[in-house]
Formats: sequence, structure tokens, C-alpha cells
Amino acid sequence: MSYWFRNDNRLPQGRLAVAAYIIVGMIGVLLLGFWKLQVIDADKYSSMAERNRVRYIPVIAPRGRMLDRDGRVLVDNRPAFSVLLLRDEPALVEKYLPGIADGLGIPLDDLRDQLANTKNLPKFQPIIIKPDASRADIDFIESHRSDIPVLEMIPVSRRRYLPGGFLAHAAGYVGEVSEQQIEASNGKLRPGDFAGKTGLEHQYNDLLQGTDGMRRVVVNSVGKEVERLATQEAIPGKQIQLTIDYDLQQIAEQSLGPRPGAAVALDPRTGEVLAMVSHPALDPNEFAVRISGEDWKSLNEDPQHPLLNRAIQAQLAPGSVFKIVTATAMLEDKVPPENFTTFCPGYASFYGRQFKCYIYGKGSHGVAGLHKAILESCDIFFYNVGMRLGIDRLSYYAGKFGLGHKTGIDLPAEEPGLMPSAEWAERVYHRKWYAGETISVAIGQGAVITTPLQLARMISGIAMGGVFKQPHLLKDAPNVGEERFALSEPTVEKITDAMYGVVNEDGGTARNVRLPGIEVSGKSGTAQVIGYATRERMGKQKKFEDNAWFVGYAPRRNPEIAVAVLVQESGKHGGEAAGPVVKDVIKAYYDKKNKKTQGQYTAETKSDATGKGSAAAAALAPRAALKPENSAAVMRARASAEPQR
Repeated sequence: MSYWFRNDNRLPQGRLAVAAYIIVGMIGVLLLGFWKLQVIDADKYSSMAERNRVRYIPVIAPRGRMLDRDGRVLVDNRPAFSVLLLRDEPALVEKYLPGIADGLGIPLDDLRDQLANTKNLPKFQPIIIKPDASRADIDFIESHRSDIPVLEMIPVSRRRYLPGGFLAHAAGYVGEVSEQQIEASNGKLRPGDFAGKTGLEHQYNDLLQGTDGMRRVVVNSVGKEVERLATQEAIPGKQIQLTIDYDLQQIAEQSLGPRPGAAVALDPRTGEVLAMVSHPALDPNEFAVRISGEDWKSLNEDPQHPLLNRAIQAQLAPGSVFKIVTATAMLEDKVPPENFTTFCPGYASFYGRQFKCYIYGKGSHGVAGLHKAILESCDIFFYNVGMRLGIDRLSYYAGKFGLGHKTGIDLPAEEPGLMPSAEWAERVYHRKWYAGETISVAIGQGAVITTPLQLARMISGIAMGGVFKQPHLLKDAPNVGEERFALSEPTVEKITDAMYGVVNEDGGTARNVRLPGIEVSGKSGTAQVIGYATRERMGKQKKFEDNAWFVGYAPRRNPEIAVAVLVQESGKHGGEAAGPVVKDVIKAYYDKKNKKTQGQYTAETKSDATGKGSAAAAALAPRAALKPENSAAVMRARASAEPQR
């Protein structure tokens, strides 16, 4: 029996062929994928796997120290820990971020901002989220190592400055680098790094910075280091030696006290800066880690301007110190003749306007020639000399003596001051220079403005016969410049004799600065902030009080030390308010020069004419010389020194 049909459930041959092709194609795709993974992208995925178990931990290079001229440490480092955030796994970082913010006391928004600022860095490169970890931070990280594996600590060195703002403006401070600094560093700096911001820290940052290293370690599943693979050691920054003399710096700091002002001491023979003080001072230790926005705002808005280095940035009228420029121009140009005299009743009229002498209402200088006019600082004499010389001759000599342009000191942000001229008036104000303006400029008022450093360099350069050395703070600095403007011997002799008389002769305006056995010379200056008539209308206010200046040096010719002191808003004569600071610094210089013994020296504690011990004697009490190995013991107590009359 046969069936007329067959029940066949098999697929048609065509469909089987299609299914076979699909299977072969899928196998081919898989094989290609394996080929890409195992051969083409092998290095890529091997590197990714390596990063999952290998971490790159930065080794931060310590900054170089700063030493004084005798090798004593002025700026040092202290050991600290920085907290790193490991960014290998972004999702894991985001998960733990709130807990990290809470545990380390960092606002969560600040943490997110830090991450956003480093988004272009390689993920395996950790970032510093807290540069100076506290004991509580360290405890938190150690106790949560298994819970929060994205945190790590590294040992670092943080800047340590002497307390109380000692040498604050000259030394400067370090701070976290800005985006501009990172871009300008050509890859050397990264977010979270610290670099010099102001002062010598900024000026010599490339020397002090050093080069960071890198440590390559193997970590386990909870981030704990289990093996060290390799370490590229950090290269420490270079140590630099300064021209600063710690002892003179200390004297200047203490003698100026809390009064706003500045003091600069330099060696006219070399241009070495022996001391540089600016008050009020900031505390650079506050910048050694991140300073808060609130504190930074407070410093910037402080009416006393603690961020201002008055030694090189306070642009103020020099007052009667400028009379040395007028006197030198008179002798060199012989206009008026050397034997020129005037009668000073306390006032005089020029161009229909009355100009007063500082002695107005208190007496008269009588007949005065050049020597007496410098001794007693007679304004009337110099009004007449300035009128005869004219503004362009005054401007010419002042420019040759360094006024109106930067000294070239190795510090950033030095201000040039201003020495006016007829050309300047035309260029800036588009008007002619009025002859009546010259009268004020001749005594250091009007449009002329200078800095303390400029005046120290100017007076000492004149006493050196016209040799003006470039001031500098780096000991043994290469290529120290100088400017020469030859002055005749008779001119130098007459000017230096007169400045010697200011301190040592009857009638001198700074007899209180005299030191037995030392040829202290100098010139006082008292500069108005606003006109006296205007001040009377506005009432008595501290900010309108006169600024006091004194620039002194020793010995009388070819000086070894020159000191310029500014006391702002003192309301006192320059010799009275600023002179004692100059006296203290010069006395300390000679005490140290004459009494050095085995790294120690003492100062006499004899009282001055007022019966009070000088600031120099108090500060130079016997003590061990500071050395690098015991720099932690370097401490200073700021004391206010009363003006000596």
C-alpha cells in the first residue's frame, strides 16, 4: 500500500543556507572583535588594566630656603601632609564626594569646582584637595581607608616664615598657582601646585621651586599600597643667600614699631640691601596654604594697606630731602652763585602768591647761605634757588640721581615715582608748565614723588661722588649695574659737609641722631599730604598729618651704610619721628662691625639723652647667633620705639 503524499518537516535548502551564512557571519564578527581586543587594542587595554592596579603618586619637591648674609635661616620649610583625590574612576569619586567634603571640612561646591578645574588632566593623575592636612584630617583618612578608597596622603614641605611679619614684604609669600601661571609654565605647574606670588619668592621662583618627582605603586582592591614599583625622586629647590642682615632687619623692625612706614638700609659701595621693612606687615604664613576669600578681601580692603611694600611702592612727596637735589644742581650749574644768600622772615612771595617756610609763625632763619639752609632746612632759600634753576634743570639732575624711574632692585612691582618736567606737563596734561609750580618742587612738594629706596640710593650716591649702585637682595648677584654721574669734588665736599652738619652742628634739624665717634650725616624731610589751609577746613584727621622722612648715612664721605626711613601720618618733623630709626640702624651696624666675637656681639645699654635705652640696645641683647640648624628658634617680639627728641 503506498501513500500518494509524504509528510516532510525539513526546512527548505534555501533557508538552511541563509541560516548558515548568518552563523558564519556572527562567528566572523566575534573573531574580528577578539582580534581587535587581543591584537590591535592590546596596548590600550593593558594600560587601562595597569592603571586599575597601579597608581602614580606625586613626590613634591621642597622649596629652597632663604638665608641671611651670615647664613642664618630667614625662610624655611616645615613638614606637612597634603590630601590627594584619586580620580581613576569618576563614578566612584562622585559617589564619595559628599562624605569627603563632610569629613575634611571642605564645602562640597569647592570640591566640585576643583574637579572642574582639573577636568583636562589625565584621570590617573591625582589632585591635591587639601594642601595642609590637620590632625583631624589625617585621622579621618586613616579610619576610612577601606570605606573611601579615593583618598591618599603624601608628605610635603610647607613654607615657614619668621613670625610677626618679619621681612614679610621683601621675602614675599607662596600661594596656589592661578590659571595664568599654569598656562605660562609650559606644563611645569599643575592645579594645586604652589609657587611664589610676591617678593623674592616670586622673583627667584625658578631657583626655589625645585622639580617634583613621581612614585609608582601597586594598590589592592581597597586602595592600600602593597608594592612600590619605581620612584622618580624629587629635585629640591636651590637655597639662596640674601644680602639682608638679620640683626639690622630686627633693629629696623623694632624701631619703626607699629607706625605705618618703611625703612631701607643699603651698602652704597655694593648696592646690597641690608634691611628692608614695611609696616604694617602681613603674615606670610597665612599664605603658605590656601587663604580664604574672606581673609583675602579683608587684606585688600584694609585702609592701612598691609599688602603694600612701602619701601619700593610708597610713592610720596619726599619733602626737604629733595633739597639735596636742588643744592647739588645749584653748585654744579653755578645758578645761583655759590655765595648766594637770602633773608628768611618765614615767608616769601613768588609770582603773586605767598609761600611759607616751615618755621612760619615760630621765628625766622634770618640770612641764610647754602650751608645754613641745608642745616636748618630753610624753605625760602630753596624757593629762590629753584626759581632760578627752573624745572628742567631740577628734573635733569633728579633723573640722573635716580628719581622718576625704577632702581632695578630684584623685586617685582617696584614703582618708578615721578619727577615732573615741562615736557611731562605737556604730555600728560596738555598744558605748559607754570613757573610757580617749580617753587614747590624745589623743596620736594608738588608733583614730585619718590620711594624710600630711591631716596636711600640717591643720597648715598651723591655722597659717593656720583656712583649709584643697583640695589639688590641676592648675595653675590651677577651683573650688578651702576649709574655714574660725575660730580665735582667741591660739590661733593660742600654737600656732605652740610649733611654732616644737619646731625652734628648747632641748628641742625636732626641733632638727636648724632652718635659719638660715628660720622652720621643726613637730611630730614617733612612732607605735607594736603595743603595746610585745606587741612584746617577739613578738621584734624590722622590721615592728613605730615609724613616724616630721614635719610642718613655714615661715614661722612664714601659711606658704608645708608638708611632711609619714612613714617607716615606722623604729624612730626622728619628728624624727630624718622631720625631715631636711622640712628638705631646705623648704631647697630657699627656695634656689630666693632664687637663681633665668635658669632655673637653685644650692644651698649647706655641710655640716650632722654634717659631711655635705645631700640638698638634693647634688640641687640646678647644671644646666640641664628644658624640653619636651629632656625626654629628664630623668634621676634615687635616693640614700639618712642621717637627720640
